[in-house]
Formats: sequence, structure tokens, C-alpha cells
Amino acid sequence: QVTFVESGGGLVQAGGSLRLRCEVSGLIFNLITVDWYRQIPGSQREWVAGITDGGSGEFVDSVKGRFAIFRDNAKETADLQMNDLEPVDTAVYYCNARHPRGGPLSNLWGPGTQVAVAS
Repeated sequence: QVTFVESGGGLVQAGGSLRLRCEVSGLIFNLITVDWYRQIPGSQREWVAGITDGGSGEFVDSVKGRFAIFRDNAKETADLQMNDLEPVDTAVYYCNARHPRGGPLSNLWGPGTQVAVAS
């Protein structure tokens, strides 16, 4: 069974930092791209960042230069380092594997982790 578990969220002041962690099970981790998404109530889930099996990071324009992404194949985890946080980053953050044709691989999302940035 494929599962994703997100952790590391919290409440921070604008300009602060958080490091989110995605734990993946049920997949051959070193072969997958891991994506991070975020969602605010009433809106669709938004793709934020991804890290390929080769370790290349990809980011939505609004977080470039502020966020970084890392993976540890031995631990089967992917971390999203978020720096210089802004109130607009407030959302529930989720991770998923990337389908070969793009988009999320699994319809079974993890619980997410809440990030709240106070101005």
C-alpha cells in the first residue's frame, strides 16, 4: 500500500523558516519524483515543488529562491526547506509521488501538515 506522511508544519512569523518532511512507503523510492503541494480552504491543491529521482529540484515561481528540496533515498524521505516565509504561504502542505504523465500518482493523500505564517 502506498502511503505518504507529512510532518514539520507549524506557526511562524513572516520571515521565518520551517522544514517539512514527507515519508513515503509502498514505492521504490529511489525511482520516483516526489512532489509537494499546498492547499488553502476553498481552493484547489497547488503544486509547489518537486525533486526528481536524480535529485533535481523544481519550484513554482512564487517560491523560487526561498524554498529548497532534498531527498534521502535511504530513509525514503523528501524534505521541503521553506525560508523567508510569507503569509501567502499559509496552507496545508501535502506530498505525493509524480505520475509518469504528470500530476499526483496516488489518489490517497496523506494527512498533510499545516503551515501558518503570521504577519
